[in-house]
Amino acid sequence: MMKKKIILAYSGGLDTTVIIPWLKENYDYEVIAVCVNVGQKDELEGLQERAMASGASKLYIEDVTEEFITEYIWPTLKAGAIYEGKYLLGTSMARPVIAKRLIDIALKEGAEAICHGCTGKGNDQVRFELTVKALAPHLKIIAPWRIWDLQSREDEINYCLERNIPCPMTKEESYSRDKNIWHLSHEGLELEDPSKEPLFDSLLKLSVTPEKAPDKPTYIEITFNKGIPTHLNGKELDAITLLETLNELGGKNGIGIADILENRVVGMKSRGIYETPGGTILYYAHEELERMCLDKQTFAYKQIVGIKFAELVYNGEWFTPLREALSAFVDSTQETVSGTVQLKLYKGNIISAGTTSPYSLYNENIASFTTGDLYDHKDAEGFINLFGLPLKVRALMKKQN
Repeated sequence: MMKKKIILAYSGGLDTTVIIPWLKENYDYEVIAVCVNVGQKDELEGLQERAMASGASKLYIEDVTEEFITEYIWPTLKAGAIYEGKYLLGTSMARPVIAKRLIDIALKEGAEAICHGCTGKGNDQVRFELTVKALAPHLKIIAPWRIWDLQSREDEINYCLERNIPCPMTKEESYSRDKNIWHLSHEGLELEDPSKEPLFDSLLKLSVTPEKAPDKPTYIEITFNKGIPTHLNGKELDAITLLETLNELGGKNGIGIADILENRVVGMKSRGIYETPGGTILYYAHEELERMCLDKQTFAYKQIVGIKFAELVYNGEWFTPLREALSAFVDSTQETVSGTVQLKLYKGNIISAGTTSPYSLYNENIASFTTGDLYDHKDAEGFINLFGLPLKVRALMKKQN
């Protein structure tokens, strides 16, 4: 009889390197490794040899970078979704597109299960498994970290050494990192003590600290069409090139470094350092354009929607009716969010340098201190009387009593 197949979400890192022989020893599966490329680039080097050396029967490397940007990042950007006011959802957005491709390969290969290397303390186990439940509920899910006896990264390293499997990590360099075209996250080691300042000089990979950024500012210009960035400095760019270029510009100017103590889905707090140079610039520019193009009520309500949207993405609830409904609302608000935003990047700061839009709701004839035909100063008295009527009634009541 042919062995049953299992699809492993494979990165080539320590966890998934250990999982391949562990699955074969404990389940007798044929392990098919699938690495989904969401823009991690250099992390893809040598994966074929590494997967085979660990015992996989084959390796798929699936490039979904453009899909990741256009179908997941842009909708989240348009929503203005930021988790707990700081986290731009880099890992969170990537998990549903990765899981979706794992499911595609599982169906193609006739596999009965999907395996991931997420820990039992983390968010990603929730994000992967909710996607599987939403799109392919018949597939089994195996999560070794919730089953095996290995308790630490040191245990995993020893597991590899005992089996003469090349180990992709040393005991000294064991930060837990997640990289894609949107961001790079860092967890572990000294970061687990929130009283300590991160060792930024050795930690950062995409950015420099603001102190090491150039002494002269960098000016850039971003053009949006219905909330989606399309041009950089007047030149139309595809989504990948645009984001890579902004990452480079933001990184060298110390933009987008965040030290976050966040609330995980499973209830605990965790600390991470996130580098999101290009994304931070895009969020800033997009909001500046919305301030010009959206009316007061829509702008205010959309901020509420952004908070809920961020919670859904963070929790792994991308493929849910509510997320889809919120995206429909957001898309309707973006019909007039088109225009160009100029920014000044300087030592970790983003400073507005001018915004233009054919849909601008700013009217100089009304806003100017110079009296114009569209606004009569005398009208303000009646407005204030009505606007302040509840306050006046309450004051009279208090005086009477």
